[in-house]
Amino acid sequence: MNKPKTIHIALDGNEANITDRVGSNVYAFEILSALEKITRNKPDVQFSVLLRSEPITDLPTARAGWEYQIFGPAKLWTQWALPLHLFMHRQKYDLLFSPGHYTPQLCPVPYVSSVMDTAYLEYPQYFQQKDLLQLTKWTERAVKHAAKVVAISEQTKKSVIKHYHRSPNDVVVAYPAFTGQNLALNYQETKAFFKRHTISEPYLLFVGTLQPRKNIVTLIEAFEIFSRMVAGRALKSRRSKRKTTRLKPAKLVLAGKVGWLADDILERIESSPVKKRIIRTGFISQAEKGTLYKNAFASILVGLYEGFGIPPLESLTWQTPPIVSNTSSLPEVVGKAGLTAHPLNPQQIAEQIWQAYTMNNSQKASFRRKAREQLKKFSWEKSAATILDTLEDLARHQSQH
Repeated sequence: MNKPKTIHIALDGNEANITDRVGSNVYAFEILSALEKITRNKPDVQFSVLLRSEPITDLPTARAGWEYQIFGPAKLWTQWALPLHLFMHRQKYDLLFSPGHYTPQLCPVPYVSSVMDTAYLEYPQYFQQKDLLQLTKWTERAVKHAAKVVAISEQTKKSVIKHYHRSPNDVVVAYPAFTGQNLALNYQETKAFFKRHTISEPYLLFVGTLQPRKNIVTLIEAFEIFSRMVAGRALKSRRSKRKTTRLKPAKLVLAGKVGWLADDILERIESSPVKKRIIRTGFISQAEKGTLYKNAFASILVGLYEGFGIPPLESLTWQTPPIVSNTSSLPEVVGKAGLTAHPLNPQQIAEQIWQAYTMNNSQKASFRRKAREQLKKFSWEKSAATILDTLEDLARHQSQH
């Protein structure tokens, strides 16, 4: 039996080589780490991770078949330094893999690019002009000339096919998964963290950057409606003098940094009649995030458009019911283990918050069973294996022609 030809893949690792990772940085880091892990016993597959700066400490350790190449100039690295490096080493690399949207405009080797979502096409008004121009033009160029495209959900795949006219066979889906361990603060740390931010149970949790696409203005309106529902129920109970379960007023915790075009969000919080029950934490650590999920009665992400939606997946992992939009990829993420509402219908959102808030023990047990089943669909190693199969097939096909 002939020994398989060794293939050499260049991987743009810059999206992963960042300390405070969010969104696409997390995806790039986890896929990169999983690729290193599943190729340790594959001497016929070698990776060169290409970087503009020294690798940070949590990237996989270099080894035979897994090396780091650092080169510059850092400015215009993707469109200048990277293509020059690839051109000079075009005999070495079989192809380039980018776990992000961007690839060189002039690429001397075949490449595979990735698409996180296409919200910039659906809701361009919610992006800063310079970001919109780059996302629109660079992604279009990258996707149209890619040998294959990696999408992070079936929804994103459909969007790539629709907007960029790629064949369904040219787009592979590699889902994100839960990131890291179930980290949480200990009792004393939790007490101090909650006191610092005036958080008390019960509370509804939003995790993410405060920006227009996350639909936080509508979320606040829905939270106000929900708060009136709780108050109305409490008043009705007092008047009827029935012994019913007392419902406490809930808080809304917004955990994440302030992003772009956020002025309307901040103004809406300030003008809300329940503003004292809306808590902003700013950027939080993994352990703080885990603690917030663990103690929330539900999480919520009713964004206008999501390529995938990591927070609902994290919520499922912590056994906390996620409430999500019934549009884009979010129903795909939560399956039967989540509550859905139309993102532009605050009354409907409020009703789903109420449903999560008033779950009885039997309903909670049923949710936990469904959450465990849904989580089986998502694994970084499974997604990395899908990507590796794609890269290997392409590289071996190239070598035959």
